[in-house]
Amino acid sequence: MDNATDSIIHKTIRTEFKDCTVITVAHRIPTVMDCNMVLGISDGKLVEYDEPMKLMNKKGSLFGQLVQEYWSRSANNAATL
Repeated sequence: MDNATDSIIHKTIRTEFKDCTVITVAHRIPTVMDCNMVLGISDGKLVEYDEPMKLMNKKGSLFGQLVQEYWSRSANNAATL
């Protein structure tokens, strides 16, 4: 799915289901950055569960590592354009 379509879907979910619990399975970091909580799973096991910003600032956090990798790749892709 392209980024524009992904953005439209997530905007719709945020507005139409704002008073509901929504469970999102995502591989794109921006998809979960505005979520209340993030659950990290590795090798089929729960490794962390907290607010995105807390996980990003936690030393050794799987989510923090994924965020760093995502932004690093994004910066490298932008530099090659």
